[in-house]
Amino acid sequence: MAELAPVKVCEVTDVGGIDDKSFNATAWIGAQNVAEETGGEAKYLESQQQTDYERNINAFLEEDCDLIVTVGFLLGDATAAAADANPDQNFSIIDFAYDPAKPNVVGQVYAVDQAAFLAGYIAASVSETGIIGTFGGINIPPVTAFMDGFVLGADYYNEQNGTDVQVIGWDVDKQDGLFTGNFDSTDDGRSLGESLMDEGADVILPVAGPVGLGTAAAVQERGNAWIIGVDTDWTQSASEFADIVLTSIMKRMDISVAEVAKQVASGSFEGGLFVSTLENGGVAVTDGPYDVDISGLIDMIISGEIATSP
Repeated sequence: MAELAPVKVCEVTDVGGIDDKSFNATAWIGAQNVAEETGGEAKYLESQQQTDYERNINAFLEEDCDLIVTVGFLLGDATAAAADANPDQNFSIIDFAYDPAKPNVVGQVYAVDQAAFLAGYIAASVSETGIIGTFGGINIPPVTAFMDGFVLGADYYNEQNGTDVQVIGWDVDKQDGLFTGNFDSTDDGRSLGESLMDEGADVILPVAGPVGLGTAAAVQERGNAWIIGVDTDWTQSASEFADIVLTSIMKRMDISVAEVAKQVASGSFEGGLFVSTLENGGVAVTDGPYDVDISGLIDMIISGEIATSP
């Protein structure tokens, strides 16, 4: 790789705040790492509400940032407007892809279906009731990609083992299922978790950010089910629930932010996509209290032998 110049990375958070133990916090680790590696600098501005997105981006436009990183799908419009108005400024946005691509924006996207497939396979392997469940925050692609992979992974486990584990909460063919309609109500997470357990689910994948912590609390109280973490390793980021975490589907935003910032530092930045996969380590599942061996499955997903999305 070319010599890395000092790079100033400026992060605009989504409304969860910098210490959300999820997207914002993980991206911030990447920004700090690359600043340290290049002798540069990392800064952030927190968005308290959606109207802050544009204001925070504009504030950073005054600050000679080498790269402005915006965190999350919901910042798509504000980032596009700023990128179009400031063609000489480098931007990168997490969980969003522009079509057509913009020359000064890298969209960081994650093949979460690959890791979610592994999680579905693992969940099916440990289920004692033969029922596992999932729900999402809002029916958008960065959410439903998890749900697709999860269902297909469980289906594959059934195929390979002659079992009949059912997944409730998501229908891959209809692309419809169970959603809270938000990414912040832990009460909604609790009630959906309880209803899935009432239907017999003994493993639950909540794809709704902090909402899932409400589900985890319900699971922990009942004591007869597992939770699957999303985005980060929940045994670390939600350690109060470590005893009920089966595995976590990790989106390594720290890696992708650092890689895009290094493109800026080496003079190789160009607009388009940075795709995090099992192969480049950008998505993964964590170890946990399961015995099934997934190493062969990982190889087959990387080679394209197994499809992890419909």
